[in-house]
Amino acid sequence: MEREAISRLVASQRAYFATGQTLPVAARLTALKRLRNALRDNREKLALALRSDLGKSEFEGYMCEIGLAISEITYLIRHLRSFARERTVATPLPQFPSRSYVKPSPYGVTLIMSPWNYPLLLTVEPLADALAAGNTAVVKPSAYSPATSALLAEILERLFPSEYVAVVSGGREENQYLLEEKFDYIFFTGSKSVGQLVLEKAARYLTPVTLELGGKSPCIVHRSADIPVAARRIVFGKFLNCGQTCVAPDYILCDPAVKDQLISCLCAEVRRQFGEKPLENGDYGKIVSRKHFDRVCGLMDPEKTILGGGADEATLRIEPTILDNVTFDDPVMKEEIFGPILPILTFDSEEEIISTVNGNDKPLALYVFATDRGFISNVTSRCSYGGGCVNDVVIHLATSNMGFGGVGESGMGSYHGKDGFDTFTHYKSIVHKKNWLDLPMRYQPYRPFYRQLIEFFLR
Repeated sequence: MEREAISRLVASQRAYFATGQTLPVAARLTALKRLRNALRDNREKLALALRSDLGKSEFEGYMCEIGLAISEITYLIRHLRSFARERTVATPLPQFPSRSYVKPSPYGVTLIMSPWNYPLLLTVEPLADALAAGNTAVVKPSAYSPATSALLAEILERLFPSEYVAVVSGGREENQYLLEEKFDYIFFTGSKSVGQLVLEKAARYLTPVTLELGGKSPCIVHRSADIPVAARRIVFGKFLNCGQTCVAPDYILCDPAVKDQLISCLCAEVRRQFGEKPLENGDYGKIVSRKHFDRVCGLMDPEKTILGGGADEATLRIEPTILDNVTFDDPVMKEEIFGPILPILTFDSEEEIISTVNGNDKPLALYVFATDRGFISNVTSRCSYGGGCVNDVVIHLATSNMGFGGVGESGMGSYHGKDGFDTFTHYKSIVHKKNWLDLPMRYQPYRPFYRQLIEFFLR
């Protein structure tokens, strides 16, 4: 899309928002219900698109994308009236007689930039939150997931007029054009490097931004953990979507006392879940592009590979791979892996864990496998990270009852459920003063008695 066309699109959304048609709760509910129905009606097409882009099975596509998106919309539909209601708060006595209240209000024209790894979920969830809050939205899906992005564009164009919801297709050039426009809110999910660019561009107009980024999320396995269960859950979360999940366990920090048992259980679980020949498993995904395939392959060290390591260039598939005896000097520990490689490192003390996590970029997620309550409390309290799980992985993002987001280098802001509504909402604080009484103490000329009253009230 040309720069001028994008400018006209943004202007048309600003004019549409100014009409007030997005404000009534009934209109928002109608939009959400239409979006949910469309996802249900196009379930099979969406599953095929996800398989085309990422090799996802129909089961995984529904469990991790289509179903979660529908669930988020259903939650918003159920709770929207209470979310959008004005809330009365206490009024200080000096402001008597008046009513103080907080009024939820949409920002206006929003920009939602989504990634390729969960191209449906990470587009539809923030879009639903934006519509629930009463905004218009310009959606920019990733060019790396062409089948899903094209189908989403087709669905959204059929559901909504472009002045309400519009999809801009394309790559970097379109991204640049969009970021030159003035939006009222920007929601970005993607890499740290692009997130920095988004923040720089947003600063020009002082546009508020939510950044959902990533990072090297540690998985800490204590000697008190149930090792077979830990291995089963780690393998599920790590190799889901072929490792291309922003909250996937990036590496394991393991207690040396249980490392051998953990490795044995991890290898057994990979074979159990994916078979002896994972590259022939029809339910196992693929790397999104040749560029990413080559990058991930370059992170594998054959000398430290204890399971997997195989790859198929023709299908862009890489076997679930486990590396042992890894150090922070290895290439695989220098960047977020975003692929099916699981390095294992060890720790000697709780303090080493805390200094390791806090001494590097703040991760989007942190996982602790343990039954020792003191250990769990110490690690989860003292380490800085976006969110996480105890005795499981990745599932903390699959709920609308908690916000999901990063901290520091892994992002800013959160969404899902009420947090998603809040993200796309400005809360106006309003005092409605009555006219039947007007206390004189704030007006000049100031008097000693009024000073005494002010000191009495403001203490």
